[in-house]
Amino acid sequence: MRSIFHAGELAVQRRLGQAHIAERVGRMIRPDIPAPAAQFLAEQPMVVVAAADDDGRMWASQLIGPPGFARAIGDRAIAVDAVPVAGDPLAEPLCGTRHLGMLAIQPQLLRRMRVNGIAEPTATGLRITTDQVYSNCPKYISRRSIEEWVPGGTAEVRRSRALDGAQRRLVSAADAFFVASADPSGNADASHRGGNPGFLQVLSPTRLRWPDYRGNSMFMTLGNIAANPHCGLLIPDWRTGVTLQLTGTAEISWNETTFTAGAQCSIDFTLTEVVEISGGTPLRWGVPELSPVNP
Repeated sequence: MRSIFHAGELAVQRRLGQAHIAERVGRMIRPDIPAPAAQFLAEQPMVVVAAADDDGRMWASQLIGPPGFARAIGDRAIAVDAVPVAGDPLAEPLCGTRHLGMLAIQPQLLRRMRVNGIAEPTATGLRITTDQVYSNCPKYISRRSIEEWVPGGTAEVRRSRALDGAQRRLVSAADAFFVASADPSGNADASHRGGNPGFLQVLSPTRLRWPDYRGNSMFMTLGNIAANPHCGLLIPDWRTGVTLQLTGTAEISWNETTFTAGAQCSIDFTLTEVVEISGGTPLRWGVPELSPVNP
């Protein structure tokens, strides 16, 4: 029987001695959308999407709307009535058909689900034909709730090739960020990473490092990075609505001198472009309650 995992995922699973767990856990991945997942998705005001631009660079973006803006339409399709704001790196790429990863996350209840498939533009946003649908455990999610929905506003976009001082401080204070990755065939994936502030380290204005903590053992993000280094990060400032979107390349480090407490490896990220967007989301979130399982 053909494995659901590609060579990069299998290599990481074997290296960390978790292939037997991945084989068992991987049975929950399905192409269709189960009823509980459809209900969960319809309750969310935000999803994170991952895709490549025309140059093959990976980006992660957030899409926002009233609950129901992202919803299942049939067993293997999702309608999203939203597009990235003007100036977002995925605004133009998602005007065409793309491999897309999507993550729906509900921080207040520590729930998340992932969807990978093909996205096509519609008159109101996107239609995603699903290839993989599955839930993730609540580990490392900071509990936070929406305090305010700020209407209107025009997004302000700044681009650069390196992080400035304020951006480095935002990164260092992050307790969560999102990763866009893809396998060698271009199949995109969006994932969440969480930890105590400081777990995402700034090594220089163009280099970051984060630990990989024990998760579901499938290693979809690490497997993609092992096989295809192109990677993107979305780092939100939950209180102000400012977002940093970074694109570049990532490399897994197996050198234990780079590990922090609780890590099974670390990931070094070299950025090639920074996009900072202010006023791109109406959501304002409250003070987080950090996950008790954070190392």
